[in-house]
Amino acid sequence: MTFTRAELDRATEVVRRHFGPTPAYSWPLLGREVGAQVWVKHENQTPTGAFKVRGGLVYVERARHERPWVKGFVSATRGNHGQSLAYAARAAGLRAVIVVPEGNSPDKNAAMKGFGAELIVHGRDFQEAREYAMGLGEELDLEPVPAFHPDLVVGVATYAKELFDAAGPLDAVYVPVGMGSGICGLIGVRDLLGLSTEVVGVVSEAAPATALSFVAGEVRTTPEAPTFVDGVACRAPVPEAVERIVRGAARVLAVPEDASAEAMRVMLRTTHQLPEPAGAIALAGLLSERDRVSGARVAVVHSGGNCDASVLAEVLAGSTPRP
Repeated sequence: MTFTRAELDRATEVVRRHFGPTPAYSWPLLGREVGAQVWVKHENQTPTGAFKVRGGLVYVERARHERPWVKGFVSATRGNHGQSLAYAARAAGLRAVIVVPEGNSPDKNAAMKGFGAELIVHGRDFQEAREYAMGLGEELDLEPVPAFHPDLVVGVATYAKELFDAAGPLDAVYVPVGMGSGICGLIGVRDLLGLSTEVVGVVSEAAPATALSFVAGEVRTTPEAPTFVDGVACRAPVPEAVERIVRGAARVLAVPEDASAEAMRVMLRTTHQLPEPAGAIALAGLLSERDRVSGARVAVVHSGGNCDASVLAEVLAGSTPRP
């Protein structure tokens, strides 16, 4: 799953029609907490509050030009991918139907509807919602959009180019891993630029499928993914994503649920930026490797800020939410 510089530049042109580069800041208090110079890439400041919108815009733009008969899209999500497709489809005047699992975030559901999505609730988790959504295309006369696709990867890769442009050479970047577009986009840009930066994926111990796959060198699945970090609640990784991660990442860390909740508190305290759970899990990974990165120049990807008020209240009270 690679892309060329020309493809990255075209994706950037598409994204720029909707918003400019998101900020990347080196926060002194966060650096003091970690013992390193720490840059944060604030993907919580896109029009949908998360990095995924970049991929949705590129996917829909290519479909509009190369498959003009497409009337709209159907896909599954826990939230940010669905907001991305809804935002991009509405901008193109197309339909977006999004399948979410039972018990999905009410705030993210409301946000998707706000961007024009039609929601269907199906399945006990993302995997079941995903399988159902992929079978709806013919019935609804819509194009099924997978969770991992070259257009999604090169779209979200635009954040990585912005990060390296702002921060310069970095020793390591820590990135959350759900279905893999974010980390694969980061690896692709790192390689295009010829950098030696380590790319470190971070997942939850409660949803370790990608970490297990990385160690095994091939896909490993889990029967459940009971994490409150809904953006990384993956129990069946995509083979193409695993292949790219195995070849390009330095390691994939699995952090405890408590560590993700603490990372949310640290992010708020040191940057005053609201993270959703997946938006802080990269920081949880970095905090687990303080000794390793002492004195280094590192970055974390704040992938989104779409946090339910109920989750935030628990975290700020010092608790770890249950999924």
